[in-house]
Amino acid sequence: MLIKAELSQTDLSNADLTGADIRNADLSGANLSGADLTTVANLSGANLSGANLSGANLSGADLTTVANLRNTNLSGANLRNTNLSGANLRNTNLSGVDLSDTNLSGANLSGVDLTTVTKLRNTNLSGANLRNTNLSGANLRNTNLSGANLRNTNLSGANLSGLDLSDTNLNDANLNGADFTGADLTSANLEGISWNQHTKWKNATGLDKAENVPDALRQKLGLA
Repeated sequence: MLIKAELSQTDLSNADLTGADIRNADLSGANLSGADLTTVANLSGANLSGANLSGANLSGADLTTVANLRNTNLSGANLRNTNLSGANLRNTNLSGVDLSDTNLSGANLSGVDLTTVTKLRNTNLSGANLRNTNLSGANLRNTNLSGANLRNTNLSGANLSGLDLSDTNLNDANLNGADFTGADLTSANLEGISWNQHTKWKNATGLDKAENVPDALRQKLGLA
């Protein structure tokens, strides 16, 4: 049991921490590369800012609410089925990460490049802060983005077809070539968005109830 342990800058590379209870521990700057933190590992409240978790296995781990993962290297880590709701992942390296079935509701992912994430299937990003995030070309089908903050996010060429995008903030987002086929944009904020002739709006719903829809888009969709 490592509750509230002081493990800052500690070398825990390739350590077997399966099922370990590391609640509120200080792991800032620690080397956890290749570590096994699977199944019931409890890291809620732990400080992992600046830690190296590259190649670590966090599948099924609990990283809820106040886990600080800011500036952490998670490249190549297995985060499938992980609970990261409310976590601070600002400027975190997520290249090569599988986020399938991961709970990132309410998480802070601002400034993160998600183009190199391998999978976002069934990921819960509801209410997440994705401001200034790069999601260009991402396949976001079956992802929950309701109520997310996507301000100034690069969604060019992204597949958002069929998504519930109600109450999302798309202020100043890049939507060039994005696919919104069948998406629900009820109460979404579209102020300042950029879009082009390749952006797909077929069967998208709720645009008549969306906020700040550009006049040109209103005319194109017959909403003027």
